[in-house]
Amino acid sequence: MKFTIRLLFFMIGLTIMTFGVCMTIKVADIGVGSWDALNVALTERVGLSVGKWVMIDGAILVLVNAFLVKRRPDILSLLTIIVIGLLVDFWLDTVFNLFDVEQLLAKLAMLLVGILIIGFGASIYLQAKFPQSPIDNFMLAIKERFRVNLMLAKTIGEITALIPAFFLNGPISYGTIIITFTVGPAIQLFFPFFEKFMQRLQTKYS
Repeated sequence: MKFTIRLLFFMIGLTIMTFGVCMTIKVADIGVGSWDALNVALTERVGLSVGKWVMIDGAILVLVNAFLVKRRPDILSLLTIIVIGLLVDFWLDTVFNLFDVEQLLAKLAMLLVGILIIGFGASIYLQAKFPQSPIDNFMLAIKERFRVNLMLAKTIGEITALIPAFFLNGPISYGTIIITFTVGPAIQLFFPFFEKFMQRLQTKYS
């Protein structure tokens, strides 16, 4: 039963989180997160869907992370990034393909709501304690290899994606800055509630 609960948290959390990610991608002209900017740029320049580039980036990062920490590649984290990529394509091809957002105020509102939804979904999926996405593991690998704090490791990880996104003319703007500095607090806002909720469920069904 405990595994079933964790699996539900994992799938529900990722489904909600990717919905929020796609909300921010929908208003990409005011800027998206660094990794999303890279994936959108690759889609526009090379082809393939945004979700497929999410998977490709993730597969490359699995190898990079293994090199940084000098351990075997975390193959299970590929499953997480595959699920994320499939969900991103699902939301973009269904819900977010049905309408356009034109007004700046509406775009800003959609960006901010998207950030809250990302935080909400991520705080659920993290409770499952399943393998994290290669992007999250990249931050941890940087921290371990270069012995820096999490904030600096996160910044280095973001810059790693921002540089190629910039040269590929990806959707980098003020929205990118907003996302960079607000997703973490959004996760922290919801995390304690779902942490306690998960603990209650596990105690009840132990």
